[in-house]
Amino acid sequence: MAELKYDAGAEAGATDDLPAPLIEEHPGPVLDPAAADLLTRARALLDAHPVADGYSGLPRALRRLSWFDLELGESAVDTDVPRLREGRVGALFWALHLADGLSGDRAVGAALEQLDLVKTVVRAHPDGLRLACAPGPVTDVRHSGRTAVLPGPAGAVALGDSLGILRSLHGLGLRALTLTGVSWAGEAGLSRFGEEVLREMNRLGVLADLSGAGPDTVRRACAVSKAPVLCTRSAARALRPHAANLPDDLLAALGAAKGLCMVPLAAEQTGPSVRDVADHLDHVRALAGADCVGLSGTFDTGTAHPQDLADVSGYPRLVAELLRRDWSETDIALLTWGNVQRVLREADFAAREAQRRREPSTATITDLDG
Repeated sequence: MAELKYDAGAEAGATDDLPAPLIEEHPGPVLDPAAADLLTRARALLDAHPVADGYSGLPRALRRLSWFDLELGESAVDTDVPRLREGRVGALFWALHLADGLSGDRAVGAALEQLDLVKTVVRAHPDGLRLACAPGPVTDVRHSGRTAVLPGPAGAVALGDSLGILRSLHGLGLRALTLTGVSWAGEAGLSRFGEEVLREMNRLGVLADLSGAGPDTVRRACAVSKAPVLCTRSAARALRPHAANLPDDLLAALGAAKGLCMVPLAAEQTGPSVRDVADHLDHVRALAGADCVGLSGTFDTGTAHPQDLADVSGYPRLVAELLRRDWSETDIALLTWGNVQRVLREADFAAREAQRRREPSTATITDLDG
């Protein structure tokens, strides 16, 4: 692992108004003048409205390495600081991987280890990364020329069916939880305890991730949650069948609830090309609305990516394709940055309002589900 370097300004939300570092572009294939102009426009647009990426598997990937330096550059992973800058990534959710089959105390312990790893890695790379868990600090970190790191999502098994553990994980930085893989959030939808978990998440400001959840869970979560819900890695099932992709009726329901569908750059979910990804973005925007669609790289998760989107540096090429399709700069700004900021702001507001109205819940799964 990289040698740790102490920096007193490396805490969440710290700013020092440093100018953004110079971004050196990697040489690429010779483009025709029209394509080159679109790529130039895409980079300029992303300079003003960078990408807020909804899902990165980097913590899991780094655990396999004995040493790494993300600021210098790290070829063993899809994500490092030079490529984050080249891709104009201003914020990134770092998923907390929990191995299949974990439950109870083992799942809780694994989540704690992942949170510790996230903080350790970020503090070891203070020139490029900063922890930030609220909309204001996220924007401040981006203005300082760094990438804001938000811990999460984690699988719901990380709670060990305990609201007290949820509060502890939130206190350690967790900002999103995937509502799948537990008895209280399954194919039958949310149980009474599941609804109580969601209300406590709202009170804390932990975002609900519904990617991979059953239709009844998605619909009930949209109805119960006072904060916007996310699908951190879901595309359009009408274009490509996949368990995590959403059918048209759920895309419409998510849009009606002002949630956010973050389309993944994963070949198995969206297809093998940049144009395939753009097709999904067109489809989700048409059904859910321009203010309910975002991006999710899913880099360092072990999945294959579309051509020309092999790592986090590829976002300008995707935005150039959207410009070619006559997406407005306003809609692209919402896609890349504005929609995530809206969700973070609304979740923060909902949390403050809920904290005024209710005390921390002491309910247990036995109390509510028997």
